[in-house]
Amino acid sequence: MRIEASSRLHPTRKSALGQFMTPNSIAEFMVSLFDKLYNNIRLLDAGAGIGSLALAFLDKSFPNASSIHIDAWEVEQILLPYLKSNLIHYQKEAMHKGSLVQFNIHDDDFIESAVLSLVAKRNSHYTHCIINPPYKKISSDSKHRFLLRKIGIETVNLYTAFLALCILLLQSKGQMVAIVPRSFCNGTYYKPFRRFLLETCCISHIHVFGSRKKAFKDEGVLQENIIIKLIKNHPQSKIRISTSHDDSLSDYNVREIEANEVIMQKEFDFFIHIPTEPKPVTNSPLFENILSQISLGVSTGPVVDFRVKKYCSNKPNGKSVPLLYPQHFSNGELTHPKEIKKPSWITVNAETIKWLMPKGFYTLVKRFSAKEEKRRIVAYVVNPHELAGDYFGFENHFNVFHVNKHEIDENMAYGLALFLNSSLVDNYFRTFSGHTQVNANDLRLIKYPSKRLLMELGRKYKHKKLTQSQIDQAISQHE
Repeated sequence: MRIEASSRLHPTRKSALGQFMTPNSIAEFMVSLFDKLYNNIRLLDAGAGIGSLALAFLDKSFPNASSIHIDAWEVEQILLPYLKSNLIHYQKEAMHKGSLVQFNIHDDDFIESAVLSLVAKRNSHYTHCIINPPYKKISSDSKHRFLLRKIGIETVNLYTAFLALCILLLQSKGQMVAIVPRSFCNGTYYKPFRRFLLETCCISHIHVFGSRKKAFKDEGVLQENIIIKLIKNHPQSKIRISTSHDDSLSDYNVREIEANEVIMQKEFDFFIHIPTEPKPVTNSPLFENILSQISLGVSTGPVVDFRVKKYCSNKPNGKSVPLLYPQHFSNGELTHPKEIKKPSWITVNAETIKWLMPKGFYTLVKRFSAKEEKRRIVAYVVNPHELAGDYFGFENHFNVFHVNKHEIDENMAYGLALFLNSSLVDNYFRTFSGHTQVNANDLRLIKYPSKRLLMELGRKYKHKKLTQSQIDQAISQHE
């Protein structure tokens, strides 16, 4: 029924509403995370689709709960008949088993309804919430953004807006299980939402899928998702971390770890790391220093090409210097100039000089990786002997390691690139970053080897073409 209903949705509207319906195996697993279900349950399901999550919840609750009330929100008219039919069917089945199931289907905008309810200060009364919210960015001038700000919620995506509203609508000690992208776990954009979540709820359980493609394989979703269980107004204790390759859960594994290994505070911000390995990689001596301790900084590539378009060209002139894009690198090697769809040169003048860096060695990391690229972090070394000009332009799709906007030591540049290209670093990075973008702030959160060790690695391995296995072997010798 889910596949049939999904096929009837228009792709454009499906994308606009961020609609991805939940497979049965995932729905059943999500429900299994709730504590034992008792009487007088009030369940919230926002973005209910055909009712897969609510029905799975009912399947589990029948043995213990004699009274269940469900409020289900769904704005898609095509899905409403499926949702209503399914809930009526379970209502009749419950009656035969001596249980009372009541439900309301709301076909209006959940954000608008929830905000109006919260502004009116109606009591938060849901005992449980199960949710697969829509995934869609919210523009800063949209109606949804305005409504959310009325109740103090600042967020950039529908899924975090739905989560925040559901948390507010839960009663104290109410439980929520949600399947969501893990992009909220770090980064500046989701900082207000993270603080709100961690101030109002404890994290009880997080499940991670090993494959991006498998959790919503029928829907073609490549977003990396997690399942998270939250308990409102409950003290934070140990967190259960579970993993499986896909939605079959055939290789399910779970362990309990201390909360401070998951919830990490950096200055005035919180980040959620999800360590899937039994021993956190940060126990290694390779992860001892923050960047400032090894006299390095990292910044987003300063050249935003469309802002200086009139100074960029495909051919050099007497005043131009190299402008580097990720496309100039292939298999770790730099080719410049190169015929790509982007300009390879930028003119040096009073307007552009502030966006350029002096000639020298630099380590670069791509900001964007392909969805299924083997490594999330891909690092390169810029060798000034391979380029002409007294300055270099680094386009915005790079992160640039530097010393006060100037070059770094040659051995340091090569040692740092070797370290960043290791599987050890990549695995660690994935514990707190679930999206394919690598931001400068993400790289500041990583800890690094000592300057001495980076220099040693650089001297030993610079100018050598190493396979991934050889890189990992070189790094493992220093664990």
